[in-house]
Amino acid sequence: MKAENNYSCPPAGGLSHNLPPAFLGRMQRTLGEEYAEFLRSYNLPAARGVRANTLKVSAEKFKEIVPFSVERVPWCECGFYSEEDKPGKFIEHAAGLYYVQEPSAMCAAPLLGDIRGKTVLDLCSAPGGKGTQLAAAMQGEGVLFLNEINFPRAKILSQNAERIGVKNGIVTVAPPDKLASEFSACFDAILVDAPCSGEGMFKKEEAAIAEWSEKNVEMCAARQKDILASADILLKAGGSLVYSTCTFSEEEDERQIESFLSLHKNYQLISMQKLWPHKVRGEGHFAALLIKRGGEEGTFKPLPPAKLKEREKIYRTFERENLSVQFGNLQLAGESLYSLPHCSPLPSVQTLRAGVKLGDFVSGRFVPAHALAMSLRRGEADFAELDEDTAHAYLSGLTFSLSGNGWRVAAYKGYPLGWVKVSGGVAKNHLPKGLRINK
Repeated sequence: MKAENNYSCPPAGGLSHNLPPAFLGRMQRTLGEEYAEFLRSYNLPAARGVRANTLKVSAEKFKEIVPFSVERVPWCECGFYSEEDKPGKFIEHAAGLYYVQEPSAMCAAPLLGDIRGKTVLDLCSAPGGKGTQLAAAMQGEGVLFLNEINFPRAKILSQNAERIGVKNGIVTVAPPDKLASEFSACFDAILVDAPCSGEGMFKKEEAAIAEWSEKNVEMCAARQKDILASADILLKAGGSLVYSTCTFSEEEDERQIESFLSLHKNYQLISMQKLWPHKVRGEGHFAALLIKRGGEEGTFKPLPPAKLKEREKIYRTFERENLSVQFGNLQLAGESLYSLPHCSPLPSVQTLRAGVKLGDFVSGRFVPAHALAMSLRRGEADFAELDEDTAHAYLSGLTFSLSGNGWRVAAYKGYPLGWVKVSGGVAKNHLPKGLRINK
């Protein structure tokens, strides 16, 4: 990608005065004549962006219905710049029509190319920006593992995957080496968005400035080396590996790739790019694409046949009465029913979600899950179209008047928000309490 600077930077000052002297000294040595312009970029506001969720809406349609002004990001077909300071407050966000993502961060996932039908792993996935970007590229075909070692962050990742409507995802909570011990040579494509010193995010996250030190850069580089070693074990022969960071440090970027290639002679570097805030409208980001030449090729162990008995009958009755789409590969976990991605395993590592949670069996009844509603499209269930005020009321957890009876999907502009159960002209709200928003 060609980096172009089509805007002027203001005089130096402001945030640049708070940056660590050791960082500034290194950047001056690295950038030479470009250093002054780089420094002035810190007086520009941080770039903001959103990415249209093409699992639900095309980029062109998104431009028509998005409730704030947007402008295309040149390196991502479904990415847009936006000056909206609270893009998460809109009904369209709750409907999963877009993901709030820093523009430069959108550059890494597309490097994997066409990944439909493949086995794909986002090894360091939370909060889910690049993982949901991969899910959109896969369009429900294949299996996508979204892994995060930190449990609270993995919960946020799982919620984002649910809101976006990811059907073929499996969210795991495991150290990379543990995942590698279970799924050796099983993945066609891997994205490693490595934890880093965060130098590219200084404008967005002041905590990154306070936490920065040369020692922390060294610690990050050592951790990244270990993560890449696990990624090598996980990747099939002929597979693609994208490594990315949001930092400028050569130890974590170019030298990390050089070190990896010196230790793994069967890899070929295809491309490498670095986005600088004084050259593009975006923050700092690094991404490299490598191809694995030779090596092993593993496969997922097949799941044992599910023994659902009466529970499947109960669910299929609900499906016939309420859905026009049929879900397969059913698996039961306790009293919860899931539809897993085709040919997917159930990992022995901690797993937060697998495929689509269809619902729960409660006292012999089937109660549909929010994840099921968010995975549906118009025509696949009975959608109750809400106006803006009623949609806000629904997202606040309120009941409202609605004709008919039974389970219906509350929708806005034709996109699902969640379930209601209608009885006697009243729609009982089934939006999970943790997802409710006060306007």
